[in-house]
Amino acid sequence: MRNATSPCLDSFCRLDRLGLTVTAQIIEPGHSVLVCSPTTPAIPCPDCAGVGTRHDTVIRKLAHVPFGWKPTILRINVPRYRCPDCARVWRHDVRAAAPSRGKLSRDAVTLAVKHIVIDRLSIAKIAAILGVAWNTCSDAILASAEELLFHDPARLDGVTTIGVDEHVWRHTRVGDKFVTVIIDLTPTRTNTGPSRLLAMVEGRSKQALKTWLQQQSDAFRDGVEIVAMDGFTGYKTAAVETIDDVTAVMDPFHVVALAGEKLDQCRQRLQQATLAHRGRSGDPLYGIRRVARTRARLLTVRQWFRLLSVFHDDCHAPFELTWEAYQRVIDAYQAPDPAEGKQIMEALIDAIKTGVPAGLEELRTLGLTLQRRRADVLAFFDHPGTSNGPTEAINGLIEHLRGTARGFRNLHHYIARSLLDAGGFRPLIHSYL
Repeated sequence: MRNATSPCLDSFCRLDRLGLTVTAQIIEPGHSVLVCSPTTPAIPCPDCAGVGTRHDTVIRKLAHVPFGWKPTILRINVPRYRCPDCARVWRHDVRAAAPSRGKLSRDAVTLAVKHIVIDRLSIAKIAAILGVAWNTCSDAILASAEELLFHDPARLDGVTTIGVDEHVWRHTRVGDKFVTVIIDLTPTRTNTGPSRLLAMVEGRSKQALKTWLQQQSDAFRDGVEIVAMDGFTGYKTAAVETIDDVTAVMDPFHVVALAGEKLDQCRQRLQQATLAHRGRSGDPLYGIRRVARTRARLLTVRQWFRLLSVFHDDCHAPFELTWEAYQRVIDAYQAPDPAEGKQIMEALIDAIKTGVPAGLEELRTLGLTLQRRRADVLAFFDHPGTSNGPTEAINGLIEHLRGTARGFRNLHHYIARSLLDAGGFRPLIHSYL
């Protein structure tokens, strides 16, 4: 335990770090006021560098870190000086306490950013804690984030693997709904930490990703070795055209989802062909719709009997063959050895890429797609751990953020808040406290 010292309101309220000293206090029912004066030396005349004389005093109010469960306001008596030579009038420099034209003290801004990044509070809640308007709180947080976090030149250092995916940022009928999210997957591949959001770009096109990559430094592009993505070929084209010797990896989640989609389409087609209506309770194919999407090794005995009873009908033979291909895709990614998984996937692609009999339209389409993206699909097994799973997780985190904020109308604010929430800034915020 450190040695106790005499009580000091300046150090307790951390005003000594802001270049202020408390001269009086006012306790109101809804807030507290600390009357302060600056302790920093006066600056000379900005024009002629002459020594000024005391002219008058103006009052500047700042929201500060709350004390005693109520908002705290700093009422600073700011001296003004007049130059006897050039008649210039200027104020005492109190930028140690708050940014120019800022309405929150620097400690209050740090607390607000901490509440956003670490505690994940809404801006409305933080504004209520500090006793300021929503716009005042939001502007201070975003300005501090731009200065301290987003413009850090070292933020993109060491990135070797990125994940790219689309994201729906608003659910309205008017305006563009999509953005492209770019994730740093390097910590996940190297087991050094969680993935983080690098950037969010308006649109979901080849040009959106290509423009962002071109805006980065040559050192960043030279360091990127792998890009994980879904089946959208535009992202692959953008990466290949912008980064030399980059490896595109089609994410396992999307490959399995593609095979599962073809399985559902086959089941729905056979449902219409055999019963002439959409699936209903009691229909064989409709009853096993979830069982069919489950990995075979996880099925219970009862589920196996339900599945085999459907396969026993010769009319359902196309569904059985498509189901077997779907299970082989899963087995390839679940293989304990990546080389073994690659062999399973190669054998499947070779088996269904051509010569699929009539009546297996979904399996034929799956084979053509896997053959067209063969290099990207098989690249995963040469680079284990390159998955867009963390990208989907960050997408879910951002979805939660939108719910906390009850939606966004301004894309600039949405991008900034998303970066604060998922950009990996928590350790930095802890160091500022």
